Amino acid sequence: MNWIEATVFTTSEGIEPVTGRLYQLGITGVSIEDETDFNDFLENNKNLWDYVDEELSEKMRGETKVKFYVPESADGVEMLSAVINSLAEMKQMDSNTLFGRLDVDTGSLREEDWANNWKQYFHTLEIGDRIVVQPEWEEYNGSDDKIVFRINPGMSFGTGSHHTTKMCIEALDATIKEGISLLDLGSGSGILSLISILLGAKNAFAVDIDPLAVDISYQNAELNGISKDSFTAKAGNVLDDESLRKEILSSKYDVVTANIVADVIIPLIPLAYQALNDDGTFITSGIIEDRINDVKCALEDGGFYIIETKRSADWAAFICKKK
Repeated sequence: MNWIEATVFTTSEGIEPVTGRLYQLGITGVSIEDETDFNDFLENNKNLWDYVDEELSEKMRGETKVKFYVPESADGVEMLSAVINSLAEMKQMDSNTLFGRLDVDTGSLREEDWANNWKQYFHTLEIGDRIVVQPEWEEYNGSDDKIVFRINPGMSFGTGSHHTTKMCIEALDATIKEGISLLDLGSGSGILSLISILLGAKNAFAVDIDPLAVDISYQNAELNGISKDSFTAKAGNVLDDESLRKEILSSKYDVVTANIVADVIIPLIPLAYQALNDDGTFITSGIIEDRINDVKCALEDGGFYIIETKRSADWAAFICKKK
């Protein structure tokens, strides 16, 4: 198997929160190049050398690098999208820029080549009995009774190939009824919202911290003939943007989805509870195995009971109702 090397540029203070987010996305093996550790090592071991190569010193100067690898495949590129989205969220929350620029460099995978990499690895995908996710650059010649969602994911998370997204789509297929309303927190490419409309939802409100996700979501809506009359996408951090929270809570929703990571799902639970109709359904995924109990306890403390737990590989999704 071939691998893509990715580097996150952060600071010494950012090592723990960055690696924590990577771990929650299923990336458990990282290497760290930290200028502070490097300089401490030089200072404490002066007796071992007379000269330090300037190129090496320059390489270590100014930033901490957290490196990791993902497979050169659809799952790997999807995982990179999730990392980029998660770090964009972290950057917005870091008002004092304590954690540095939080950019991701992939070397061989330049931003302008992103679309071509998707085309290489991402192909038409059938999920459950009814849903087909079709990249816009491919043709689908399957059964006419399928619900086909056309997508160009751009650089936003959500193609349907990741275990977490698949579980959410399967849960939506079993949950969506004609005429319901949906709120999607952490919407990425808009895939969950837009598939819900294709399944019969009358409207969907998609929210993501990354402004790029809004543009991509509207492009995907257009690909599927979905107008702004039934689909709204907004960018912002719902945890600290009061005006956005008020806009969200001006309505009640029959279904709320959150396919993110545990550390973001947990603080979103009170908002999901407020936004949900009394008989509504909360679907949440993106939960790595080690965090299942944390999210379960937070859901129960937040007024939900779990009606179904879905598992796929090392990931879990919860389908919940209000107590």
